[in-house]
Amino acid sequence: MKELNVNQDSESQWLPISDLMSVLMIIFLLIAVSYMLKVYLEKEKIEEVAVTYNKLQNELYDDLSLEFAADLKKWNAEINKQNLSVRFKSPEVLFSMGSANIKNDFKVVLDDFFPRFINILHSDKYQNEIDEIRIEGHTSSYWRTNTNENKAYIYNMELSQDRTRKVLEYVLNKESRPQLVSWIMENVTANGLSSSRLIYNDDGTQNRELSRRVEFRVKTNAERRIAKILNQ
Repeated sequence: MKELNVNQDSESQWLPISDLMSVLMIIFLLIAVSYMLKVYLEKEKIEEVAVTYNKLQNELYDDLSLEFAADLKKWNAEINKQNLSVRFKSPEVLFSMGSANIKNDFKVVLDDFFPRFINILHSDKYQNEIDEIRIEGHTSSYWRTNTNENKAYIYNMELSQDRTRKVLEYVLNKESRPQLVSWIMENVTANGLSSSRLIYNDDGTQNRELSRRVEFRVKTNAERRIAKILNQ
């Protein structure tokens, strides 16, 4: 009789533990399902942003190409679809060698190009999708004879920064519409990149002429929106 009571007591203690384990398993399952659902929703949001970005990039490229179709050849310029940049490729038109002063020929190009460029980006279609408009100055790796590589890079960095600041100053001072002046100051930046983004010939040698260039590059807010989703 005593042995029977011991068995009953053991069973009575085991049942609550069994119930507790079942409850814990259910909780863990709910947590796992909740996590999987969160990951799925985040993935959907990121895919939605990516699709929107791709559509925006294609449309902006098309609008820029249509706007400047008749001008790119005479400016010796091109539009890159991958990074949404307008590249001016004639260094002899842009600046004198080693100088940050804008040549008159390039001022004529900027007078024609920039107001039309900024009108597209400031339109209702795009202005809320823009994260930054970068004026980028690029140089070759060459400086003067007998200048070592490190010093040449630093000298060219200073030169490229001065050039992009001059370009930004020029287009800003030429803009007379107050609402656009404010928007340009909020969104357009000057970035000197020295020889960090060289252009090479097919044989792997540096193309000094094409490396010396100015680009207007558009960055959308897609990356920032994806980062915000991940942080949440």
